[in-house]
Amino acid sequence: MKRLLSVLILVIIVSGCKDNSKTSEEKIAIEEVVEIADSEWTVLFDGSNFDNWKGYLKEEMHPEWTIDDGAMLFTPGEQGGKNIISKDKFTNFVLSIEWKISEGGNSGIFWSVFEDEQFSEAYQTGPEIQVLDNAKHPDAKVAGGTHKAGSLYDMIACPDENINPAGEWNVCVLEINHKTNLGKVTMNGKEIMTFPVHGEKWDNMVTNSKFNGWEGFGKYQTGHIGLQDHGDKVWYRNIKIREL
Repeated sequence: MKRLLSVLILVIIVSGCKDNSKTSEEKIAIEEVVEIADSEWTVLFDGSNFDNWKGYLKEEMHPEWTIDDGAMLFTPGEQGGKNIISKDKFTNFVLSIEWKISEGGNSGIFWSVFEDEQFSEAYQTGPEIQVLDNAKHPDAKVAGGTHKAGSLYDMIACPDENINPAGEWNVCVLEINHKTNLGKVTMNGKEIMTFPVHGEKWDNMVTNSKFNGWEGFGKYQTGHIGLQDHGDKVWYRNIKIREL
């Protein structure tokens, strides 16, 4: 069904480019197909509220997270550990999220976060797509580039040319599919990496990273989406997810 919708949308767009004299019936048909395609996405944040989010190991949102001109804004307080997670859990999905980091800042996007008292931080279980100011944060200069923005943290590096600098928006699309054992990251419209998400090859990636020996890291196929408090200002907006 999803593949059929994609084909239909492509056909309609192409035909629309060739003929601008569409009848009202044809225009309605185009609008209906686009509406169906849009309905496959669940909006996790639309700029108006935090209804789909809560603090990690909390029932409510941390007050350090506010809404600023349609975006989530994290402003660090005196105490750290103010990570947030989606209320819902996901297994196979495509996540689309925009982020903007402050000068010299650091944050991260997690998936498959297992919320449990035995894990005090979301990063103890959830793999991370790095959010960073590559120009001014020291993490950009270590670990063979695997701590740079857009990287699968401490495992696969993202090239600098795919990242917009601090103060500018970046669009990250993360696909996690355990049915096909495929993970994929697209940054600002360009696919930058694919990787296994479970099994021997994934386990080898973890073994060769700083997470080697961590009890719960990358072990859970179903979990929450998480956003990190790393002590720096960061913005997120237009967050939506489509289950596969």
